[in-house]
Amino acid sequence: MAAVELLVRGGLLVDGTGAPARPADLAVAGGRVTVLPPGADVGGAGAGGAGDAAGRSVPVIDATGLVVTPGFIDVHTHSDALAAVGGPGRAGGAGGATGAGGAGAGVDDADTAWDALEELRLAPLLQGVTTEISGNCGSSLFPCLPERLPELAEHLRVTFGIGPVRPAEDFTAFAAAQRPELRRNHLASLVGHGTLRAGVMGFADRPPRPDELAAMCELLDRALTQGAAGFSTGLIYPPGTYADTDEIVALARVAARHGKPYVTHLRDEMSQVEKALEEALEIAERSGAPLQVSHHKTAGRHAWGATLRTLPRLEQARADGLDVLCDVYPYTAGSTVLHAMLPPWTSEGGVGALLERLRRPEVRARIRADIAGGVDGWENTVGNGGWDLIAVAAAPARRAAEGHRIADLAAASGADPVDYVCDLLLDSQGEVTIISHSMREDDVRRVLASPLSMIGSDGVPKPGRPHPRWAGSFARVLGHYGRDEGLLPLESAVHKMTGLPAARFRLAGRGVVRDGAVADLVVLDPGAVLDAATFERPLLPPRGVAAVVVAGQVAVRDGRPTGARAGEVVRVR
Repeated sequence: MAAVELLVRGGLLVDGTGAPARPADLAVAGGRVTVLPPGADVGGAGAGGAGDAAGRSVPVIDATGLVVTPGFIDVHTHSDALAAVGGPGRAGGAGGATGAGGAGAGVDDADTAWDALEELRLAPLLQGVTTEISGNCGSSLFPCLPERLPELAEHLRVTFGIGPVRPAEDFTAFAAAQRPELRRNHLASLVGHGTLRAGVMGFADRPPRPDELAAMCELLDRALTQGAAGFSTGLIYPPGTYADTDEIVALARVAARHGKPYVTHLRDEMSQVEKALEEALEIAERSGAPLQVSHHKTAGRHAWGATLRTLPRLEQARADGLDVLCDVYPYTAGSTVLHAMLPPWTSEGGVGALLERLRRPEVRARIRADIAGGVDGWENTVGNGGWDLIAVAAAPARRAAEGHRIADLAAASGADPVDYVCDLLLDSQGEVTIISHSMREDDVRRVLASPLSMIGSDGVPKPGRPHPRWAGSFARVLGHYGRDEGLLPLESAVHKMTGLPAARFRLAGRGVVRDGAVADLVVLDPGAVLDAATFERPLLPPRGVAAVVVAGQVAVRDGRPTGARAGEVVRVR
């Protein structure tokens, strides 16, 4: 064994495979793990001490009475830009003083923006997430033809909501733009179809020409060759919603050639969820790509209870030979951008065209009519629920609105809800995020318990009042649903966070604690672990997570972050 750099002693090992917990010690050397019998002599150090053969002191994490697991893998995040070059930086430091305050913000504003982003960066780490997979729902920071970069940058500013964002031409450029001094954990990324489409043909509501489809396939192939983890769609979001099934099949075939999954936010998760699920299954069957159904839910009053049909449909497809899995977050509310509550035609042409349209009374009248009557092929979240179920999570121009429901805000201002929404979008240059209270508890529990599901936060890390899932999902599954509700044994819950996602996304050396694995580890108290984040205080860290190790370095000790910055961009080959 190489010189030991860290020992984890006295704990119960839940190794990520789903196997029963067992006593074991762990030695870390060169960022890799060796599993040892309890109390093993390591380099001349017996059970009572820690030192190597040369007598040097070896740091020890005392895990007595605690559980040791692989680092958690969050398979569904929107954290692409949190550590990117050109994003907000502390005044006078790397990245400059851009951000929520804009180019003209003073030093204090820039420092406040920086602190808010740093709190967002820490939230997943403090609950044990050592690897995040971004690029979900069709939105990634790459790829793009050079001539489309400026237009795409405006779209990504609205999507990610942390100020100016620089898109990249390919995965290699994306990886190079991640700032090592900000990476506390690892990051992998999917190729987002919406970004890919916009990066080739802009925001036109039409099928691609043959040369445009060929260009999309070429960019996708290059990114997957460079190490992107798969291909994602967000078929409720422009410009992804403008694509038909054949377009997605052609692109998913590229992912299939690389053995990487097609990951989809279905075209409808509400009244037409079963039809949308059939489209996803068709795409997987025709393309040959493994299918990952993102944040599987049946939302809105017309779809409540539909998991009684969708989950058996997924199980049957898997029994028939289709490689299909899903992910889920443990809450009955979702979160997305506000303009996704509007009919897709409003966004044709991009952000600038959207904002110009929203100024016109006849456009607002058409929006009201479409929400009331529906549009074929459109999910229509508000029509399936109501503005009283939609709360503002982030609105840079109207911070006082954050945390309040649209219906209440409109009533207080004496405005029609559609007028209020349009004015809010205009004031914030389109950069508004919402929380939608649209699901039922029994549906969430069914998906969590399914053997086909893994855990993904769907975290939307933006300053304001983000959804608490970004800071609480993993601790909530372990504590509330696993321990307190008895929905999942500890070993099964950990498997859904580690071994299962690592296998799905081909994260070699991660997800299972075994000899030679990457030393990404979590030490937690199974009797105390619990989420603390709420909709009122969404970034409160969880209880019961004692230590987190990233690439062999202790990143969290006694529940508090250290100065370690050992995260890297993960390339999936």
